Amino acid sequence: MGVLTQIWEAIPVYTGLSSVTFCTLVALLMAVYYVVSVMFAPPEFKYVPMEPLPPPVQLGTMTEEELSVYDGSDPKKPLLMAIKAQIYDVSQSRNFYGPGGFYSQFAGKDASRALAKMSFEEKDLNGNLEGLSPYELDALNEWEFKFQGKYVKVGQLAKPEESSGQTVREIPVKEASNEEAKVEGENPVTVDAETKKDE
Repeated sequence: MGVLTQIWEAIPVYTGLSSVTFCTLVALLMAVYYVVSVMFAPPEFKYVPMEPLPPPVQLGTMTEEELSVYDGSDPKKPLLMAIKAQIYDVSQSRNFYGPGGFYSQFAGKDASRALAKMSFEEKDLNGNLEGLSPYELDALNEWEFKFQGKYVKVGQLAKPEESSGQTVREIPVKEASNEEAKVEGENPVTVDAETKKDE
């Protein structure tokens, strides 16, 4: 009891308050702290498990029109975008590339030019690489490297052939004659494709 008595007698000396007043103030401060901490406590976090993303589906060759359907407007469809005509499934980053995301305008498009120029303008949302500076091409290659490491490639964009307007996958293949395929290692289909280009 000697220690408590010494503390009780020391309170008025050090604080200038009576021991009862001091204890009342301490109790009041503790009560205020408790009330404030309860009022401003963060709400209980309710863990809502996310539905797992479906595995990426290989879509093969697509046109730009077909790709535009995968812009995130339908949450049941994967979220796709292309870089250098290679299509990637970016569904796992829906908060960036989906509706309302910072890069949402890139979804469903080949965003090569926009990424190279770091542009968000509608005129740059295409795969045209003509006129880009070496610095811009390096920036695009860095984006492509990042996408190759983070996302699954699910297809490629069909490139229209300059002369006929047909895509590469639409070119009809005819049987090549033996004379066309005589060179060792040449495939008749390759010879036919080269013949088509020359026409």
